[in-house]
Amino acid sequence: MGFLLASLSSAVRGRVEKQLSPECKEFLYMGTPPKGLEHQPVRYICQFYNKKPRYVTLYNIEQHIPIYSAYTFKRSEGEKCVDVPWMYEPQLSTSFDTDEMQPFPRGYMHMNFEDAQAILDDYTNAIHYERGTLNPDEHQNELDDKASTYTLTNVVPMVPDFNDRIWNKQEHIIRKRLNNYCRGTAYIVTGITTSGKMIRRENMNRIAVPTYLWSAYCCADYDHNTPFTERYKFPSFAHYGLNDDENNEIVEIPVQKLKEFLKKTTFVNQNFQIFVGDCIPPSSSN
Repeated sequence: MGFLLASLSSAVRGRVEKQLSPECKEFLYMGTPPKGLEHQPVRYICQFYNKKPRYVTLYNIEQHIPIYSAYTFKRSEGEKCVDVPWMYEPQLSTSFDTDEMQPFPRGYMHMNFEDAQAILDDYTNAIHYERGTLNPDEHQNELDDKASTYTLTNVVPMVPDFNDRIWNKQEHIIRKRLNNYCRGTAYIVTGITTSGKMIRRENMNRIAVPTYLWSAYCCADYDHNTPFTERYKFPSFAHYGLNDDENNEIVEIPVQKLKEFLKKTTFVNQNFQIFVGDCIPPSSSN
């Protein structure tokens, strides 16, 4: 999972931008990560798999979940990847030489991994939740890109009914929409909000449970002959959903409205943004 870029403390915030290499910035609209989430104890991870960067994750090392994953959408038929072992990020826990995500080794010692990230045991007895990926393999095409999504630093606890019936359906809708109408690169950021609920293991708080999941895409180069029913959802649009077993809907809204919603429901800085200029092309008069 990759190359750890930096801690987002006030002392090194500028260095994060300097260390975010061009090959990692390619997953971000205009090479710029979302702003306004720097108050949390987080690390940037440029997710490396099989010698290539695949996407970027902002990871909370205290709550042991990603705040968001940012990736570029790849056109596909939506096939699922199979037989991929769950992986972890070596550089979150120790100074491993490798800058790539690695499968959990057999008989690994918990203390080698669990201080700064989730481990497989955290989910074993969490019967009310399952592992849900923020960057889903359905939004990737190449096998290695799909495989790279199966790391616990790209995973949050999701209520099975919400994940399987609601969120996955929306991922499918977005895949078809971008397949059909996005002509250039589509940038997607998918994240979470939390409100203090935790999964516990051995009397320890281990993983924060998301209250909401949210996602936004930006596709500046799109088909202007897109049918009206879809046309207003370009160049950008967003959605969110409540992570529980009673929620039956996804709310689709403009990116600007998602920003307003997140400012009300989670702690973000006043300069919070998902995409530069909310993904409104400079030439646009709106």
